[in-house]
Amino acid sequence: MLRRLYDWCIAAADKPYATWLMGIISFVESSFFPIPPDTMLIPMSLARPDRAWFYATVCTLTSVAGGVLGYFIGAVLYDYAQWGGWIILLKGLTPIPYKIVTIASGFAGYNLCLFVVLSIVARGMRFYLEAFLLNRYGPQARSIIEERLGFWVTVAGVVLIAGIVAALYLF
Repeated sequence: MLRRLYDWCIAAADKPYATWLMGIISFVESSFFPIPPDTMLIPMSLARPDRAWFYATVCTLTSVAGGVLGYFIGAVLYDYAQWGGWIILLKGLTPIPYKIVTIASGFAGYNLCLFVVLSIVARGMRFYLEAFLLNRYGPQARSIIEERLGFWVTVAGVVLIAGIVAALYLF
């Protein structure tokens, strides 16, 4: 099943709907969806390293737009403001789910403009770093990933779970 999903993402990289789907996943992941956009960004960038920068831009913009939705979810639900800037920057780069930051920022009433700027910086750094690595080392990365796909997905899952656990115990 994992191999079929990976192969679908690789094959979908040339389809006109793939970028839209990745953007939608990036948007909803920022506020409530559990699957990060990297699950599409990485295979699509491996299939089309020449478009990795474009994919990173789409993920950044849609992730921040979804983050604004998460911010408003938190604002509707109800001191974070002192450390909020650092938290947004650090969480945007780590495997700790970004949706925790977005909702907490809105809940705490953190400055929306600053939230958007810091989110663009943090999410952009993450997605553009991935784009750089995949653009530069795409063929080598693709063979390494495809050779041991299950292992790399397991590593990503462990990192994600560790991020969630860290978020629960740190905040």
